[in-house]
Amino acid sequence: MRANLSMRAPTDDTAGATLTGGVRCYHHTVRIGSRGPHWADVTTELLRWGVKTRSGFSIQGDPTVLPGRRYWLIARLGPFRIHEPVQVVAVVDEPTRVGFAYGTLAGHPVRGEETFLVERRTDGSVWLTLRSRTRPAPGLRSLVYPLALVAQQFYRWRYFRALR
Repeated sequence: MRANLSMRAPTDDTAGATLTGGVRCYHHTVRIGSRGPHWADVTTELLRWGVKTRSGFSIQGDPTVLPGRRYWLIARLGPFRIHEPVQVVAVVDEPTRVGFAYGTLAGHPVRGEETFLVERRTDGSVWLTLRSRTRPAPGLRSLVYPLALVAQQFYRWRYFRALR
């Protein structure tokens, strides 16, 4: 069994920075729907890791997104399973904006943070924003960083389709 998540140190010292866009990072927003029940469905799904699970990840443990809670995200790449320890560093739950940011923990293939934020605009349209900042993990994990960047592009494409 994998080491206890509570024993793992955060790998980034700017918790929540991608939530505000205050750091140099990847940033992209797409329209994912409009009006009616779509907003309620999307926000509920987002705060249960739906953007990740609908993109091919598994979540180990209670899927409810809560600040400070730690999770194992499990990516499936062909026959391989990559276990990614993360911690939710911020949650937004406002009438027109819902989302969260998580940071990597020691043992993750990369170092950084990722934010998923949905917004309902005045015209009723619903938009998904993804922000992420990624750096190589220390040690031997840094050797797989170029492959991690390719996987990241693939998953970003899936994230934007996951909540439509």
